[in-house]
Amino acid sequence: MLGILGGDERCPIARGLDVLGEKWTLMVVRDALLGSTRFSQFQASLGIPREILTARLASLVESGVLERSSYKPDGGRAREEYRLTESGRDLGPVLLALGGWADRHHPSERRSDLRFVDAETDEAVEAAVVAAGSGRIVPRDRVAARLDRPVS
Repeated sequence: MLGILGGDERCPIARGLDVLGEKWTLMVVRDALLGSTRFSQFQASLGIPREILTARLASLVESGVLERSSYKPDGGRAREEYRLTESGRDLGPVLLALGGWADRHHPSERRSDLRFVDAETDEAVEAAVVAAGSGRIVPRDRVAARLDRPVS
């Protein structure tokens, strides 16, 4: 593992990028979060070459982000569909945070039609950093990275 960064396997960011760091991978996850399950749906939405989509779907299945299952439409041949696993659904807040970062630092003149909402109330949500011990919201400008070991 750690093919992308080749770094220390203790680093959660390096491990995450090993699974998610290839071009188009997060867009496939986004479409799955929006309800796409079939190859044709992903392909129509993303417009990427079939061989690249095939590779991304296989990689996401192998890493446990998606699960593949067969279905057979009436009168048709057996086909496969892809559904998010718990691991895949856990990427929703990651994409929410990434989208919020892009809106703040790389805004577009065109308004996006992608919204993240509370599924029960349809109220818009945004990413927040919450202190693990107290549950209080920590302002973004106070978030710092620390190593629990000396830097070599």
